[in-house]
Amino acid sequence: MHRLAPTRRQLLLGLSGAGAAALTLPARASDPTTAEALAALERRHGGRLGVHALDTETGRRLGWRADERFAMCSTFKLLLAGLVLREHGAGRLDGEAPISYSEADLVPHAPVVGERLKAGVTALSALDLARATQQTSDNVAANLLIRQLGGPETVTAAFRAMGDTITRLDRLEPDLNRVEPGDLRDTTTPRAIADTTAQLLTGHLLDAASRDRLALWLVDTTTGLRRLRAGLPAHWRVGDKTGTALIEDLGDQYNDVAVAWPPGRAPIVIAAYYATGRHHPKIRAEDEAVLAEVGRIVAAWSGA
Repeated sequence: MHRLAPTRRQLLLGLSGAGAAALTLPARASDPTTAEALAALERRHGGRLGVHALDTETGRRLGWRADERFAMCSTFKLLLAGLVLREHGAGRLDGEAPISYSEADLVPHAPVVGERLKAGVTALSALDLARATQQTSDNVAANLLIRQLGGPETVTAAFRAMGDTITRLDRLEPDLNRVEPGDLRDTTTPRAIADTTAQLLTGHLLDAASRDRLALWLVDTTTGLRRLRAGLPAHWRVGDKTGTALIEDLGDQYNDVAVAWPPGRAPIVIAAYYATGRHHPKIRAEDEAVLAEVGRIVAAWSGA
């Protein structure tokens, strides 16, 4: 299988220049009053809630447990889609070239690849797989892209080269969802993923066409309509990427990373990670509603 680059070192050399220069967001103190509202939300519902919001218009930040690690679950797919667009735009990856797959690649939740395989389609381009990864959270599409790029270690190296020293990918789907207490594998912090997402959508990590394409993919995603989006003003343009893990002996994880464009201004990036500390076999509206309330708190804080 063709890889992004022959070696990890070459990938790092290819990515390091723009990534090092891009992370220049102003860092201002978080609002303690609004942070207390997030703390109160956590106390009411139990579990552990991590939030980081960045207003890219002003540089203002809002956080609660913003530097604690949480299991990424499928939120990493936003960064993965952005990485594919970055490599394609830089000419290091032919995003239009077919990537083959078969029944041997199937894992649970493959709404795009699984249906295409049933129809006899056995290859999709990296760009098509990236779109499926972001918009439908297709696990097979994500795994195919990770392998195409050289594996989890190489993807993590790309995150480092883009300036993200925290976020790490160690396994494929669905194994990456199982993060034991104290395990650093497949984790991020709300601040780290919010900053990297902001750089993908507003910085110099992507060219203008790729930024626009990623933004469109985010907005057209419908998996998070009951999470952060549900608490943000209806007239804002919003896109997001969710992540969920319902694991009996670890408790449930509800995540969402959103980019919200209030009218006439630069976007607000919000990362919310909620470890409930309890388990239910199906997604619960009341747990998703915790993230919707985060959206309402951030919208009020923004003043937009």
